[in-house]
Amino acid sequence: MTSDTVSAADAGTWLLGDREVNRLGLGAMRLTGSAAFHDGTPSDRARAAEVLRRAVELGVNHIDTAAFYFSRLRSANELINSTLAPYPDDLVITTKVGPARDACGEWTAPARPDQLRGQVEENLRQLGRDHLDVVNLRLMGQPSVGEHFGALAELREAGLVRHLGLSNARPEHLAEALTIAPVVCVQNRYGLDAPDGARMLHECAARGIAFVPFFAIAGDGREAGAVRAEHDEVRAVARTHGASPAQVRLAWTLGQGAHVLAIPGTGNPDHLVDNVAAGALRLTEEDRRILDAIGRTAP
Repeated sequence: MTSDTVSAADAGTWLLGDREVNRLGLGAMRLTGSAAFHDGTPSDRARAAEVLRRAVELGVNHIDTAAFYFSRLRSANELINSTLAPYPDDLVITTKVGPARDACGEWTAPARPDQLRGQVEENLRQLGRDHLDVVNLRLMGQPSVGEHFGALAELREAGLVRHLGLSNARPEHLAEALTIAPVVCVQNRYGLDAPDGARMLHECAARGIAFVPFFAIAGDGREAGAVRAEHDEVRAVARTHGASPAQVRLAWTLGQGAHVLAIPGTGNPDHLVDNVAAGALRLTEEDRRILDAIGRTAP
């Protein structure tokens, strides 16, 4: 498959609230120029901007970002703004609030409920928007979401936010949030070697809510951005299809349900094309049997 024939639409679509998005999207964390926001090897700003432009050209209409995605080099939100504004009509930008970092990039205490408006408004400022399409409340260990999600529900009523979601949440958090306001998505860690998220995957399917796994490609590498040691089974399936291991991981992820959205992140235009092409990869039943076994043996 050449880059001219690659399209995010090949992955199919899902309604994120009232917005239809292609199931293969883009995570913006790596656009900051380093793997863990402020450490690592610097990358070129022009190349990061090219990733965004090329993503839109390839049909990506769902970008996941956050105001706390910034490094000494750049802010993901402001790069999105400077590169893509005025935004395409079909582009859905999802942000998240809750975690907080100071100007030096150090993590600080998570936002209190009364501080969430400030975080929402900072995302609005950086993105150059008058409203946010989707805001996920990233949970930071709190047992209840009531006060925080209630504060976001008020911002939704005020028109600053169109739709709400959760991140790093458990099923009981979702149930509690749904008593306060509609939830359009849950963003949790889940992948071939991180099967613990399956309970939320199924919970979202039962409720018709989008499930948006992160680190689907990175696996154990997480923020470092790479699988520490790729499984032989993944490599074998990849060889069978003439695909990359990353494509196999993404295809497996998308195959977990029509409600699953993938948001692989990259700062490399070539890797972007490779990731988007995964939307057209169709795994066989035997492929899935082989790959599913990885999760059953994961620590």
